[in-house]
Amino acid sequence: MASRILLVDDDVELAGLLRDYLSREGFEVDAVHEGPAGLERARAGEHAIVILDVMLPGMNGLDVLRALRATSAVPVLMLTARGDDVDRIVGLEMGADDYLPKPFNPRELAARVRAIQRRAEAATRTPRSREVLSAGDLSLDVGARVVRRGGDEVTLTSVEFSLLELLLRTPGKIVTRESIAEQVLGRRFSPFDRSVDVHVSNLRKKLGPGAGGRERIKTVRGAGYLLAEDER
Repeated sequence: MASRILLVDDDVELAGLLRDYLSREGFEVDAVHEGPAGLERARAGEHAIVILDVMLPGMNGLDVLRALRATSAVPVLMLTARGDDVDRIVGLEMGADDYLPKPFNPRELAARVRAIQRRAEAATRTPRSREVLSAGDLSLDVGARVVRRGGDEVTLTSVEFSLLELLLRTPGKIVTRESIAEQVLGRRFSPFDRSVDVHVSNLRKKLGPGAGGRERIKTVRGAGYLLAEDER
């Protein structure tokens, strides 16, 4: 069954082209062209993925995302203007799964959508593995896709869950940004892409400090990130 995508973009011609292309790639696409209508459709829970442009009439894409995240965890791919790093970072901080700057190649969009789709499917798959990874007061149930800190459940996005799982599988070892991009985001890393750093920052905020106020996820300048030794 084709994954149903909601495309929210005020460029009617582009939306039509993308709908045709993604349909040929096996996706079912609905398109709306205003912010309020996009929010209403996204909240309905009828779509597996939302592709959301930042520049929209009636309500901009960031406001749509903020309102959507108050009630829904549906995966969101933001479309941003090329060179507008602020919108990209803010979107990721607000819970977007990924972003793509305009103009873009439709093949790249399809690849990003498939990567998000794989993570979303993993999150809803019937639990099989009862493997539990732990570090300090953190525990991650791989099959149930549940993370707990000190016994309390922590709500993570699919990206944050996969990121934490990767770090927990390599405690005390450096995980490069390239590895995170490939294994978590499903794409090659670009030196000018801040998305990995923002996802790590979001995860840190949700997990809070470790024992004694120590940082759980350490940055290794020029190399990547590692789960702190005291969290092992």
